[in-house]
Amino acid sequence: MPVTAGVRNSPYDLGMTAAVQDQPGAGRGAAPVVRNVCGMDTTVYAPGSSSPAVRARSLTKTYGKGEATVRALDGVDVDFEQGRFTAIMGPSGSGKSTLMHLLAGLDSATSGQAFLGSTEITGLNDKALTRLRRDRVGFVFQQFNLLPMFTAEQNITLPVELAGGTADKAWFDTLVDTLGLAGRLTHRPGELSGGQQQRVAIARALIAQPDVVFADEPTGNLDSRSGAEVLSFLRRSVRELGRTIIMVTHDPSAAAYADRAVLIADGRIAGDISDPTPESAMAGLDALRTLEPSVATAPGTGV
Repeated sequence: MPVTAGVRNSPYDLGMTAAVQDQPGAGRGAAPVVRNVCGMDTTVYAPGSSSPAVRARSLTKTYGKGEATVRALDGVDVDFEQGRFTAIMGPSGSGKSTLMHLLAGLDSATSGQAFLGSTEITGLNDKALTRLRRDRVGFVFQQFNLLPMFTAEQNITLPVELAGGTADKAWFDTLVDTLGLAGRLTHRPGELSGGQQQRVAIARALIAQPDVVFADEPTGNLDSRSGAEVLSFLRRSVRELGRTIIMVTHDPSAAAYADRAVLIADGRIAGDISDPTPESAMAGLDALRTLEPSVATAPGTGV
């Protein structure tokens, strides 16, 4: 019996509710493949086909009341695999940042569920959420958010020390080597370039060996060369260090560094590209931009 693509049957699904083509290994955890109306091969991760690091079920976020209600997320169902680099792509106001904030426990859902591994984070109280974010989640932000009075090394180890622990020396050395920071550990943020500061931020996000790292437009404040270096380091952290990264971006070139790109429009999952290229990511984004928006961006939400 064919499985259908894991997207909503709506004007936003880009025609991706076609039956999945039979592939070698189907039924043994392999990801089925479909072809959408843009002519791109896309991978759809059916619930239960693998062990996801993060997943959402009917995840919904609304702002306001009555006629002023804004549905920033509209019943999202999506899985993110362990040990993979996934980009969430969509135009401005699509809901991509809102989705990341709910998956990371930075905001509360109106309804639905979000899971980190087997833990339902939408059911946790504030204290438990704080502990989960500290111990199991890493963050990389567009603004770096480094403490200016601390050296690069102190910034990297800060999350572990705040939790009352000590950074693992072997893992610290691995991160420093992978991210090319050996000659910059005694420098303060003001003595580092933007690309170097973001690499420090990536090391800080990874130092506690979290289950998943969320990166929100991590190259938004960088020039093209520094941005490419940061994206390469993110990809290396997945392929060489076995990390799981979920990145929000509107840049097709950035999405091309990922193993997979999830497309979102109007608060709904609209497509899913396996091994994206700049061209396929741009084609998907262009298709999303042709859709008539019915949801406005909520003021101050960054969706």
